[in-house]
Amino acid sequence: MQLRRVRKIYHAGTPIATEVLHGIDLVVQRGEFCAVVGPSGSGKSTLLNIVGLLDRPTSGTLAVCGRETTRLDDGALTRLRGHSIGFVFQHHNLITAFTAVENVMMPMLGAAGFPNDAMRVRAAVLIDAVGLKRWQDNPAGNLSGGQQQRVALARALAMDPPLLLADEPTGNLDTRSADEVFALLRRFNRDHGTTVLFVTHNAVLADRCDRTIEVVDGQIAAS
Repeated sequence: MQLRRVRKIYHAGTPIATEVLHGIDLVVQRGEFCAVVGPSGSGKSTLLNIVGLLDRPTSGTLAVCGRETTRLDDGALTRLRGHSIGFVFQHHNLITAFTAVENVMMPMLGAAGFPNDAMRVRAAVLIDAVGLKRWQDNPAGNLSGGQQQRVALARALAMDPPLLLADEPTGNLDTRSADEVFALLRRFNRDHGTTVLFVTHNAVLADRCDRTIEVVDGQIAAS
C-alpha cells in the first residue's frame, strides 16, 4: 500500500472548505501489522477511509494491493474493495437477526449474488477460527459484545483479503475481550500474511504492533 502526496479537502471550492489530510506520504509493506495513533480529529479515520476506498483523495495517488486506484471508476473501486480489503469497525455492524454464520457469509454473498454450500462451509471455518463454533447458529443479537466483534472479524476475513483495516475495533470492549480480539488480529496477520492497519487510542495495544504510524493535524508525524 502506497500513498503519495495525498490530500483530502471536504467541501472543496466552497467557503467552508476544510483540508483534513495535508500531503500524506506513506508506504506499508505486505504483511506489516501497524498501529495508527493520534488525537481525536487528527485525520486517522479519514486516512483509513481513503485507504479502504470508501472515499477518494482530493489529490495525490493511492496504490492498494499493487494497483493504482486514482483513475478507477466507482465500479472498479467497489470490486477491488470487496475482494482485497476487510473492515472491522468499533461498532460491529452485524445483522442481529442473522446467525453468526449468516453474518460471515454476507461478503461472499455480495460478491457471488446467491448463497451456496461453499460459502457456509467457509463461514463455519472462520467462526471456528475465532473460537465461536458453539455459537455459530445463534442470532448475532444474542451474543456478547466481545463475541459480536469476533464475528465481525470473521466477516472481514471472509474473502481472504490481503489488507485488513481495523478502526478502533476494541474501543467498546472490556480489557479481556479487547485482548482476545487483538490476539486474533495478530494471529491472522502472522498465519496468513494479512496486512493490518489498526487504529487505536489504546497505548498498550499499540505498543504490541510491529510499527506505529502517528497522525497529527492531518500529517504523518512519525512512522
